[in-house]
Amino acid sequence: MEVILLERIEKLGQMGDTVKVKPGFARNYLLPQRKALRATKENQTRFEAQRAQLEAQNLQRREDAQAVAAKLDGLSILIIRQAGEGGMLYGSVTGRDVADAVKEAGFTIERRQVALDTPIKSLGTYPVRVSLHPEVAVNVSVHVARSQEEAERAARAAAPQQEEEPAEQAAEGEAEA
Repeated sequence: MEVILLERIEKLGQMGDTVKVKPGFARNYLLPQRKALRATKENQTRFEAQRAQLEAQNLQRREDAQAVAAKLDGLSILIIRQAGEGGMLYGSVTGRDVADAVKEAGFTIERRQVALDTPIKSLGTYPVRVSLHPEVAVNVSVHVARSQEEAERAARAAAPQQEEEPAEQAAEGEAEA
């Protein structure tokens, strides 16, 4: 089935592209979400008439998303979960958990905006991609720990290593000079 994209779809195409997709993807996702139109002559002329308006709306949404991304960039969230001795969780951390934690941090995002390919199943720190707009994405650092104290210990253990690196680089720079 051929459709005309009304916005940029990752791994599919840009706004205005006519692409061939499977009928189920078009019927169940693209058409109900108003992300595409069927590729007919009437729809093609209607799209061309509305193209400037659609591009202006897309530009406004992208600017809003970039403003939120500037605030959201570098955000570090903590998720407390029970885990076994080996660090494996008794369950997992999903995109819904990450979206809820980001909401608690004061940002409004939806679960579908969190791009988590596989659930997190062990303790540690993970980068998670949050897609605010098809053209704007930001990484959020997710710390999974057993308790608040354990997360603070892990952060303190990582902090001296980060402070030592710039000092070593400065020493190397002085030695070269």
